[in-house]
Amino acid sequence: MEQLSQTIREIFRNKRIAIAGDLVADQFLKGTIARVSREAPVFILRHDETDTRPGAAANAAANIATLGATPMLVGLRGNDENGGLLLKALQNSGVDCSGIVTDPTRKTTTKVRVLAGQHYAARQQVIRIDYETAADVTKEIRDQTLSRFEKAADSADVIVISDYNYGVADAALFDLARNMSKKRSVPLLIDSRFKLAEFRGATSATPNQDEVEQLVEGGFSPAKCAELRRRLEVESLLVTCGNNGMLLFEGDKEPVSIPAVGPVQPVDVTGAGDTVIAAYALGLASGLNYRQAAEVANHAGGIVVMKKGTATVSQSELLESIKTYTSPSILESTA
Repeated sequence: MEQLSQTIREIFRNKRIAIAGDLVADQFLKGTIARVSREAPVFILRHDETDTRPGAAANAAANIATLGATPMLVGLRGNDENGGLLLKALQNSGVDCSGIVTDPTRKTTTKVRVLAGQHYAARQQVIRIDYETAADVTKEIRDQTLSRFEKAADSADVIVISDYNYGVADAALFDLARNMSKKRSVPLLIDSRFKLAEFRGATSATPNQDEVEQLVEGGFSPAKCAELRRRLEVESLLVTCGNNGMLLFEGDKEPVSIPAVGPVQPVDVTGAGDTVIAAYALGLASGLNYRQAAEVANHAGGIVVMKKGTATVSQSELLESIKTYTSPSILESTA
């Protein structure tokens, strides 16, 4: 365990991770229920505050920063208020935003979660409002994005693509990522909400169980996951299964089940997948094998699901979790 802890403390900070994908402003609008409206049978919510946090690929970058490494984030934002709030949130997390392209024709993708409650009571999410741009990315903006991504990938220890289906991650971006991965002999990780089957030939992929079920026939099973790994042409497939932990499929090895750590009832799973791929990428960049990197990612994911809203994990939290919830495999040599 000490060797792994040393890797996290001393090697993480020297790693550079290139992340390209969809940037989302995750907003949490918090309010107090005052009374029932006279206009309609609905509650009146008195606004208290709105908290903006990095979401999607931006959340993965924020997690890499809080874990002590250097994220190089590439994506799009609009020239609007929410885009400015997202930049500020990223900068406050220690993320360099020089790779972000501003597109004045687009609105910043924003997810507003309305949290309501009475005085001295826990707020509950009552509705989510999404702001998106339906138009395709223009060639000029696409070229800018590819250019900045190529620059970031050229000095990266791991390349990550985070696709939430908002237009940034397309075939051109993936082809560039795959070529840069081969050119520099660094891992390429892919997390895609709806288009994973279109991105073949990465080093590893990190779908959740629901996403796997959309790609296979006959129901979810280890055999189906192993078949999917071969179809995606990845060396490893890390499937997150909520409070059932993770399943790791690697080459012709037997599947590895990694139990969830900590409390089994999560507080909020928003953005947990972003944390998982961030920690997984850092583990692989630091010389851990797939099993060890997956164990680290499992701890990181277990920490953030116990926090409210889109969250990050710190290096100290990760080290404490590994110390508290130790599994035999985590004690193996990191060589």
